[in-house]
Amino acid sequence: MANQMKEQSLLGQSTNFLSVLDKVSRLAPINRPVLIIGERGTGKELIARRLHYLSKRWDKPLININCATLSEGVVDSELFGHEAGSFTGAKGRHQGRFERAEGGTLFLDELATAPLFVQEKLLRVIEYGEYERVGGTRSLDCDVRLICATNANLPELAQKGEFRADLLDSSPLMCFYCRH
Repeated sequence: MANQMKEQSLLGQSTNFLSVLDKVSRLAPINRPVLIIGERGTGKELIARRLHYLSKRWDKPLININCATLSEGVVDSELFGHEAGSFTGAKGRHQGRFERAEGGTLFLDELATAPLFVQEKLLRVIEYGEYERVGGTRSLDCDVRLICATNANLPELAQKGEFRADLLDSSPLMCFYCRH
């Protein structure tokens, strides 16, 4: 734990900075998904790391993935895994990021870039704590704290049909706003 907490040592004395640290410290022990919203450069990933290391999951995996770096064809398999033969080239079972983060935290950066069908699967994870691998026939239980981040205006994207409004309005989801 010492190494992880050393990584999380932050210095600053401004009122805004101390307020952010206080809010993170209060949210960290609450075992609910978090959506971090803020402009580029506001420390969203640092906040996600701090939420993980101050939580009861600190000694379990923290897995990061940037949704913007994955094409629509691989994001589903990368997040949820796949079964052998589920698509051309799927020779064996593949563990997705949710499975690798079991017991810990999965940080999804650039959530707004995730395709709508993936957002639907994320909503299922949030609401029911389960998911299916690509090509799977049974649901897998999921004990992962989900932390997502975006710099996009999600209500505007939801209004345009480019982001799932029900994911944005999900009752277990706690929102955290970052500002410069």
